[in-house]
Amino acid sequence: MNAIKTLAQELKNELIAIRRHLHRHPERSFREYETTQFIQKKLTDWGFTDFQFLDKTGVVLILKSANNADKAVVALRADIDALPILEANTVDYCSANEGVMHACGHDAHTTCLLAAARILQQFNREWEGTIKLIFQAGEEENPGGASILVKNGVLENPRPAAIFALHVDTELEVGTIGVCSGLAMASADEIYIQVQGKGGHGARPYECIDTVLVAAQIVQNLQQIVSRRANPLMPTVLTIGKIYSEGGATNIIPDKVFLNGTFRSFDETWRAKAHELITQIVVNTATASGATATVEIDKGSPTVYNNPALTAESSLWAADYLGQENVLTISPRMGAEDFGFYSQQIPAFFFRLGTKIANATGLHTPTFNINEDALPVGAGVLAHLAVEKLKVLAKVV
Repeated sequence: MNAIKTLAQELKNELIAIRRHLHRHPERSFREYETTQFIQKKLTDWGFTDFQFLDKTGVVLILKSANNADKAVVALRADIDALPILEANTVDYCSANEGVMHACGHDAHTTCLLAAARILQQFNREWEGTIKLIFQAGEEENPGGASILVKNGVLENPRPAAIFALHVDTELEVGTIGVCSGLAMASADEIYIQVQGKGGHGARPYECIDTVLVAAQIVQNLQQIVSRRANPLMPTVLTIGKIYSEGGATNIIPDKVFLNGTFRSFDETWRAKAHELITQIVVNTATASGATATVEIDKGSPTVYNNPALTAESSLWAADYLGQENVLTISPRMGAEDFGFYSQQIPAFFFRLGTKIANATGLHTPTFNINEDALPVGAGVLAHLAVEKLKVLAKVV
């Protein structure tokens, strides 16, 4: 453990350089071609050979201990994509790809996993088993890169007994991690609604079927799902985040209005029921006003479920590494992560890495940034968790 800490700190300057390169060259989901090539080159430069591309983007590295023992297998995962955000930071490593930004910290996640691979390789005589390191594309867009990888067998041949991942958190101090056992993050679905009416002159609404008014009623009526149909003990969010029409002006009632939104919950039965209610309310609201409406719900990531037993183990190992006072219990969050696809298949542990920095804003904002002192911490914790879990598995198998 102390050797892992020491090496992680020795790598700090290199990790900062890696993270800044990734931050300066962000790529959208499922388009991470240069990012994938950069990861491949780093692994090759460090002497790794047992890795493969995932379709056109992403990499899986298979790392075996010195004795090639494969009776115990664990996985580590990082996401590599960026967001369609115009960066407003003034740092010298600001995004060079206009309108694309690492505003969710995936540059840091990728850096930590690269470093974990290097640390684990350095000490591969100190542990036994196999570690599968997954550099995954497309976390930010449906259907989620994780869903594709799971479908294509990334958790097979060999099948890990556990999987670990981290996510930066600008609310937590550097040197701490946040842990939530059980349901940790919500499922997330995208809602696309189209309202069809009869457009016309804004001064003659009596000749029209006002799609804007119908859209407003739909937004209001949909909130009954949260306030009156959802169990108040079951966290539920339904947000319409975008309303628009094609063309139009202040004095035009449009023929069509479009509404886009998100639905989030923690229960699969309620999730399915809510989808039915959304469609019913939208269609019936439109019909009552003489309009018509269609609803498309793009089902996204399931809940992130932190296996309680694995979470308890991992919390103890992290406490040994960081100090008990630096392993914090946090509450479930309504944010979503396609890591949920892995957590539905095998025991998983997803934790928050403290990256608090002055003057930075939250995730998915143009001035998001992290404290880079956290990079060795994240890399070291990932490596330590993998080694400790392999020790347990080696005794059981």
